[in-house]
Amino acid sequence: MARILVADDHDALRDGMVLALSRLGHEVAAVKGGAEALAAYRKRPADVVVTDLRMIPVDGIQVVRQLRADDPDATVLVVSAHGTIATAVDAMREGAIDFLEKPFSPEVLRARVEKAVEIARERRGARADRARAEVLDQDREREHDPHGMVGRSEPMRRVLEQIRKVAATDATVLVLGESGTGKELVARALHQGGARRDRPFVSISCAAIPEGLLESELFGHERGAFTGAVRRKLGRFELAHQGTLFLDEVGELPPAVQVKLLRVLQERRFERVGGEEQIDVDVRLVSATNRDLGRLAAEGRFREDLYYRLNVVPIGLPPLRDRPGDVEELARTFLARSAPRLGRRVTGFTPAALELLTRHRWPGNVRELENVV
Repeated sequence: MARILVADDHDALRDGMVLALSRLGHEVAAVKGGAEALAAYRKRPADVVVTDLRMIPVDGIQVVRQLRADDPDATVLVVSAHGTIATAVDAMREGAIDFLEKPFSPEVLRARVEKAVEIARERRGARADRARAEVLDQDREREHDPHGMVGRSEPMRRVLEQIRKVAATDATVLVLGESGTGKELVARALHQGGARRDRPFVSISCAAIPEGLLESELFGHERGAFTGAVRRKLGRFELAHQGTLFLDEVGELPPAVQVKLLRVLQERRFERVGGEEQIDVDVRLVSATNRDLGRLAAEGRFREDLYYRLNVVPIGLPPLRDRPGDVEELARTFLARSAPRLGRRVTGFTPAALELLTRHRWPGNVRELENVV
């Protein structure tokens, strides 16, 4: 089944075309003029547009021209009761795939539209192949670049260069940036670019776990350590042994856990909750926060000694509004990944859509852009 959009200012002819095409099992929408056709297509693109040539104030030639400008793969069939070779040539020159002169039988209309549907499918398929090829090319590029991060703007180039320099070391890193800027991607890039890439990468959000359970999640617990502790549990530090542990939203750590975390960083050992055994641990620690830890430390709301332990190498991620040049590449990447998963045939963006995406301020940053796509 295809989606067909019919535009004709003659009510009876328009209704007749809708009836004839609906009998093919297609979803058919109809509008009375060229301006309405453009608005309807922008709101929800059709596989095939069937448009009358003579309409006021926006005629069929203008419809073809504007649709093809917005969407190079738009498939348009022009019909007219005033057909001449000249108007047919004009319509085809603007990008129409066919020209049908009124009056015509329902059978002729259906045959021409079915052919147009086939052409539309071929065009969409070719565009999907191009989009997949672009993503594969980007993925191949990222195979040689351990970071796997999208962005070629100058702010992102600086971040990527910083990651390259730090990844090969075991330095503790603090990733700073607004929510949604991709701080966990930086942590994963540091892990993949270093000697621990074949060992575990373990992450935990310090804000997502109740304060009473956070210590157990980080350091594990022994059986009977508290009500409900029916068996021994390994914490994230043990699970990340010889690998990388990523502490997201580290600024939300409660004071008691800050003390224990500081000790682990200093001594490289800890005890499980309710246990006495000293457990040696070797992890590369990467933390992230959208808060100003330096200010919190100065105000006594975060341990100053822990802050300096975490802030050995700071990496600041720019907000998306400061790198608008990356919006289009990010949007295309998200589209190519999500469309097949959601069973959608969308393979690209119109120039108008890209302009809107680029102009938006993105207060939710990259995560907001991904959700919008």
